[in-house]
Amino acid sequence: MNFAAISTEIFILGMGLFAIVMDLVLPEGESRKSIGGVLIFALAGWFLYMFTLYHGAINPLEPAAMAAVHDRFFYQGLYLVDNYALFFKQLFILATAFTMLFASDYVQSVLRYRGEFYALLLLALLGMCVLASATDFLTVFLGLELMTISFYVLTGARMGNKDSSEAAVKYLIVGSVSTAVLLYGISLVYGAAGSIQFFEVCRSPQLFFPMGIAGITLVLIGFFFKLSVIPFHMWAPDVYQGVPAPVTAMLAMGSKAAGLAAMMRVLFVAFPMLGLYWLPLLAVLCALCMVFGNIMAMRQKDVKRMLAYSSIAQAGYMMVGVVAADVAGMKAVMFYAMLYVFANAGAFAALAVVEAQKGDTSHRALSGLAQSAPVLAAVMTISLLSMAGIPPTAGFAGKLYLFTAVVDQGFLWLAFVGFVMSMISVYYYLLVAKAMYLGRWDGSKLEISGAVRAAVVLSVLATVVVGVWPEKLAELTNLAANTFLQ
Repeated sequence: MNFAAISTEIFILGMGLFAIVMDLVLPEGESRKSIGGVLIFALAGWFLYMFTLYHGAINPLEPAAMAAVHDRFFYQGLYLVDNYALFFKQLFILATAFTMLFASDYVQSVLRYRGEFYALLLLALLGMCVLASATDFLTVFLGLELMTISFYVLTGARMGNKDSSEAAVKYLIVGSVSTAVLLYGISLVYGAAGSIQFFEVCRSPQLFFPMGIAGITLVLIGFFFKLSVIPFHMWAPDVYQGVPAPVTAMLAMGSKAAGLAAMMRVLFVAFPMLGLYWLPLLAVLCALCMVFGNIMAMRQKDVKRMLAYSSIAQAGYMMVGVVAADVAGMKAVMFYAMLYVFANAGAFAALAVVEAQKGDTSHRALSGLAQSAPVLAAVMTISLLSMAGIPPTAGFAGKLYLFTAVVDQGFLWLAFVGFVMSMISVYYYLLVAKAMYLGRWDGSKLEISGAVRAAVVLSVLATVVVGVWPEKLAELTNLAANTFLQ
């Protein structure tokens, strides 16, 4: 066993245990507030350290084509740590660190069990990292369960709150059904191929028979539930609206990217020979997500619910790169997933403050935010414009990469749908900006902690810098895409 390959997972598990032990050992009061800060600095340090694990791009003397030589397996090819996995693990760590930053006020004022909140976040992070490296279906299942069970608890952590409890029950029911569907699909694939390892499954001619096709379909449906893809999206709006903003942010940033990372490895490693089957299916679902998600978002008065439908559309945009099925498409998916973290971090950090101090996230609650908290209003506006793909934000570069990749593969109609829907999304994003800048101010001022200020400043800086200078992130995603498809 190569334990160096799972050093990131060991580190995350250690941090989770640290959070629980420190919460038990430290006395009540100020001393416990330091737990979150220690975890954030530790995650930031590990995030930077992970750049040294890449091969091909960080060292300019080493050609990218040689990076595949350095792929690391943990145990008999069941767990692969390549540049693709490293990139997504960095994305998950970044999403978790941002969530911890702007969740500090929520943890101190609302939650009874603070150490457990951080431990559950880290356990969800561990599950995401497992999904990024999984190369057999059993490992995929374990990663999904680690992640989703943690989110089941986090969604219901606000005890005594009816909306939170309702959201937790709905998420539990839908999550259980999707897990059952996924497991049944895995069993059919195993029955057809005689193996659950991706590298063995891809060589089985039995996948072309009805049992194999049925298994692949059910596996994809299981992932579509996790990604809230049309028509398996019904859980997302109620859950996003009912749970606290920090948990909603982690669901939007981390959970969606983790499901996408696992689904792409399944499609391109386990089922590459059936591309003629799943590519048209994905293309149609992409279009449905973009159209339905944006149209439904236009009708929402609650901003968190609007972002839930927007996330359905964003899943459609990200899957556009999967439909391209080449290096440019994979690069675009990873690029867009990273900038989506930055945009969501800014938007949900602002919403977390409004929700905590006004108890609401509707347009009315955000009315006059430019007067009560001008920094939050500016960050929210920039983040929403990035989601819409307006230059010079990072969202413009991301959508340009996505649509260019899919056009090069002959899906001009899909790029056209994405472009039109992106323009439509500007309408409901600007409705939020209208409420913040032109709405009536009630005269109150919002208090913003230092942690929230740090989160919003870092997120908006990343959004603008990547939009103006996307080359470095594009270089990293290009390396990860190349090694993945090789």
